[in-house]
Amino acid sequence: HSPHQWPYLEWVSKVRVNTQAVLKRAQQIQGHKVAKKQWQAAWMLKAVTCIDLTTLAGDDTPSNVHRLCMKATQPIRHDLLKSMDMHDKGITTAAVCVYPSRVADAVKSLKAANSSLPVASVATGFPAGQTPLKTRLAEVQMAVEDGATEIDIVINRTLALTGQWAALYDEIRQFREACADAHMKTILAVGELGTFTNVYKASLVSMMAGSDFIKTSTGKETVNATYPVAIVMVRAIRDYFLRTGYKVGFKPAGGIRTAQESVVWLTLMKEELGDEWLNPHLFRLGASSLLADIERQIYHYVTGRYPAFHELPMA
Repeated sequence: HSPHQWPYLEWVSKVRVNTQAVLKRAQQIQGHKVAKKQWQAAWMLKAVTCIDLTTLAGDDTPSNVHRLCMKATQPIRHDLLKSMDMHDKGITTAAVCVYPSRVADAVKSLKAANSSLPVASVATGFPAGQTPLKTRLAEVQMAVEDGATEIDIVINRTLALTGQWAALYDEIRQFREACADAHMKTILAVGELGTFTNVYKASLVSMMAGSDFIKTSTGKETVNATYPVAIVMVRAIRDYFLRTGYKVGFKPAGGIRTAQESVVWLTLMKEELGDEWLNPHLFRLGASSLLADIERQIYHYVTGRYPAFHELPMA
């Protein structure tokens, strides 16, 4: 349907976000006491299963993508899982996430390892989204043809900043079509949207246009995932669900490095959206170095000491 007949355009135009309330709620969530030891280990394993293990570097090669894929299929050392009686639960990360030109490498590595782990690809002129629409659409199609089953698109921030919500909707609809059967995660690049109200509106428009997930950041902005902005996004997800019955997922990304932070993110999801959202179908953590810290903390939980550097190689 064309955005000009949206039942929703009015909804978008009326949005106002109460900044003080958002900041206060964010502080509450960060102030929560963290769970007891054995529960904390369970939360950390839950976080692992929600990670999109990511490499988005100019020096990515088939070999470091292969290592990433191997790490994704066995993210925590087998003996550590065994001592927690979790070795036969099939714990993997949720997906691996790479640039379009590395999708084929990742698909090949996972296939060789007999793994059905999804490959996600960033596309649409990531990270700035400032390339012509035609090339952004072509990029999505090529990533899908190479075997990506999830596409992390970036919105055109120019349209959001200038209030062209119908035009933004139209673009995202076209990305949705280009994704075909692949899941579409829409990156808002919240650090570049200026206000909480813009973040909420961009969230709504992205969901209306058919996003399976909304994601905070590319990880390349100066400001990435923060708790206040997340609250604005998950409230939009909740309002959208109450209004339409559709559940949209949430993915914070960029700068999430510690096991403790990952538990705060899970807590935020549990409190704002409920237990249903605490699984990889509706929650992902975009991260590259987070897994190393979680594995370190689990090693400590199992053995009572922190590992020496060489005891837990990255992969």
